[in-house]
Amino acid sequence: QVQLSGFKQFCDDTTVEKKRAIEEANEKIDMLKADIEKYTATAAKLTQEIAEHDEDISVWTGDQKAATTVREIEKADYDALHKDYSESVDALQRAVAVLKKQAHNRPQAALAQVASLKSLSLIPQEAKKAIDLFLMQDSSEEPDGLDVSAPDAHGYEFQSHGVIEMLEKLLDEFIAERTKLEKEEMNAKHAYDMLMQDLTAQIQQATQDREEKSEAKAKALQAKADAEGDLKDTSDTRKADQVYLDDLTATCEQKAMDFESRQQLRAEELEAIAKAIEIISSGAVAGNAEKHLPSLAQVGSSLAQLRASGATRAPQQRASDFLKERAQHLNSRVLSALAVRVESDPFEKVKKMIKDLIVRLMEEANEEA
Repeated sequence: QVQLSGFKQFCDDTTVEKKRAIEEANEKIDMLKADIEKYTATAAKLTQEIAEHDEDISVWTGDQKAATTVREIEKADYDALHKDYSESVDALQRAVAVLKKQAHNRPQAALAQVASLKSLSLIPQEAKKAIDLFLMQDSSEEPDGLDVSAPDAHGYEFQSHGVIEMLEKLLDEFIAERTKLEKEEMNAKHAYDMLMQDLTAQIQQATQDREEKSEAKAKALQAKADAEGDLKDTSDTRKADQVYLDDLTATCEQKAMDFESRQQLRAEELEAIAKAIEIISSGAVAGNAEKHLPSLAQVGSSLAQLRASGATRAPQQRASDFLKERAQHLNSRVLSALAVRVESDPFEKVKKMIKDLIVRLMEEANEEA
């Protein structure tokens, strides 16, 4: 009884423990699966955002290169045009000064100064024609072979004054255009600098955001990998616990069934032995012996009858036949062996053997019960 009770307690305690472990594992598995889904979604979202940052950085870097290219072209155009204006202003200033200084008989170098204006690209065609006409006034006096004769003094002075006014007007226009060009260049450079500053700030911020999200993505993927490892370990442990619980349940149920079977077998064996005792003692079958498990008092009474009977071999044979039939029916080796002994051994020896067997069976039944 103590052994069975201890084993049953072990089965109950272990079953409760394993079921609790399996339930906890189920809860943990659900949590781990939810975590894995969350980490997967987070990594996917960060991957998309990182791609967007990469695209923005690429576009803004391209904008910087394009703006720089345009700015370089604008600067080159400005430098060339500013140089033209500066050269034209300088040449006009020198030409006007020469014309104002010498009203008559200008030296060859002075006239060359005026003639050089025709080579400037910014000088209008009308001004170049006027310069040509002016230079023709002194052609008859110059050694360059010009054939046009000089006009009279009044006409000469009128033509000279007209050229000076024209050149001074061009000078004012060129200075104004150069000033306007310088302002436009200053504004263009400022706009370029502001654009580059804005693009640089955007690229730096996007780069910083990308790096932070790359680190967050790496952490999310690592957390996902850790959760997947925990999920596998927990699932394996739960599976092992479930297998153990199933085996334990089957073993406990089988042992309980085996115990009940042995108890039933012992009771029926004792019942058959009591019946055999009655057969040997009286030569008649007691009706109640087949229906009830004999108590120790009943067995003791039967033994008393056995000692007092002085029965013959005929009752022994009937008892042996009965025991053989019950042994076959119950599949009992104990009854089978007893039937052989009852049939072959002397009566006194049979009585002692039956008594010892009853005591042993009762002890075994009590131990298991």
